[in-house]
Order: sequence, then C-alpha cells, then structure tokens
Amino acid sequence: MTHESITISNYSFSIGDKSILHDISLAVNGGEFLSIIGPNGAGKSTLIKCLIRINTGGKGEISLAGKPLESYRQKELACLLGYVPQSDGRSLPFSVEEFVMMGRYPYLSPFTPISHRDEQAVQDALDLTGTGHLADRVMNTLSGGERQNVLIAAALAQGTRILLLDEPTTFLDPKHVAAVHRILKRINLERGITIVMVTHDINAAALLSNRIAILKEGRVAFEGFPEEVMRNSVLSGIYDKSFLFVTHPVTGQQLIVHEEAGK
Repeated sequence: MTHESITISNYSFSIGDKSILHDISLAVNGGEFLSIIGPNGAGKSTLIKCLIRINTGGKGEISLAGKPLESYRQKELACLLGYVPQSDGRSLPFSVEEFVMMGRYPYLSPFTPISHRDEQAVQDALDLTGTGHLADRVMNTLSGGERQNVLIAAALAQGTRILLLDEPTTFLDPKHVAAVHRILKRINLERGITIVMVTHDINAAALLSNRIAILKEGRVAFEGFPEEVMRNSVLSGIYDKSFLFVTHPVTGQQLIVHEEAGK
C-alpha cells in the first residue's frame, strides 16, 4: 500500500459528558510501525477502539485506505483491520487451530465449507507466530505468552493489512515479551503489515517503531521518530518526571533506565 493506511483528522470522542479525545489528527502510512504511548488515562486505548469501531459516535474524520471509516460494512472492515485487545483472561474453550480459524470469519459462511485457502491462511498464521505446535491445545490451557501469540495469529489469519494492538505484552514475563516483539517486527518487516501498537513500554516503542505518537489528556502532545522522542525535553513534560537514559550497545538507540526505588 503506497497511500496512507489511516488518517485521523480533528477527531474527538466523549462518553456521556466526559470528553476523552480532543481534536486528534494523526496519519499512519502503509507498512509503518507506529507506537502510541502516554500516561494512564491519556486516551490511547479509546483511540484504538474508535479505529476498530468498538467506540462510535465521535466527531471528526477517520479514513482507512482512503475511505471514510463509517462507509465500511463490518466484514469489509474485518478484511482490512485486525485487532488484538488487552489480555482479559476470559475463558476460551476452543483449540488453538479452531480459534485461529475464527479469524477467517470475514470469508466464511454458514452454508459453505472451510476452503483450502482458509486452511492455508490459518497454517501460515500459525507458522508466522511460531504457534503451530500448539494447534491441538485448548486455549484455556495456554500460558499468557502462548495465548497472546495465538491472538496475534488469529488477527493475521484475517488476511488484514493493518494490525491494531492494545497493550500486547501486559502481564507477560520478559521471555514472552521478547517473543511477541520479535513476531511483530517480523510481520512488519517481512509482510509489510502496518502496525499500530498502544503500549506503556516506552523502550519497546523506541526499539520497534518507525514513529511514536504521544497522547496526554486526550490530545496528541508529540509525534516523531524514536530518536526525537527519547529525550527529557520531550518525555519529562509528558510524564511529569525526569528520566535517565543509556545507549543501546547494538542499535545505538537511547533507552530509559528505571531508577531503583528509594534512590
């Protein structure tokens, strides 16, 4: 895709009398990896839910692939956007293969059998996420990291060109955080899939993303490349604290050092 995948123009969203997003303007190019960071309550997850139409009724404009968001039928939208929500621990009494096949719902009908193309899409998603060995396991028996990788596989099985993720590594241990990050970077670089990721992990945003957008109090407070974001002149005003930085020994990227408690 050479055109912009997502264009948000002067978009605002409220729940009742509470205003959550204020005049958001943001563009995401095809094939880009954009991370959205910011303090708690900044409106990050709300914005993602507006893009996937879980939240509706906002003011302003959102366009996907050059068309207004509201013009898409639900199955059309599902062919374009994949969504991986925050882990909520809900019961999923399906095998991994069954669950990933559910990602093919935009193409399936109650009156037609599963096609070879559907089976191939599921296998490809399992292979890409390294979850093929889990195919016969029941979702409820998986670890948090395994489950998150399968959720990503289900989104990929949709055949979408844009993947939206809301805090994909919350509650995961460092090993599984690294595994999720590898998968996301791989599908972005090798498949050209556009990724928009909401995260509290500023270091992950700096290492994975082409660009970072920062929300504060429902507004875009800053937008730029990782090297522009990872500065106290930017972050201290966003988070109301100063940060210590070190240089990554391989990439040269500035990263935050978390001070020990009490120091």
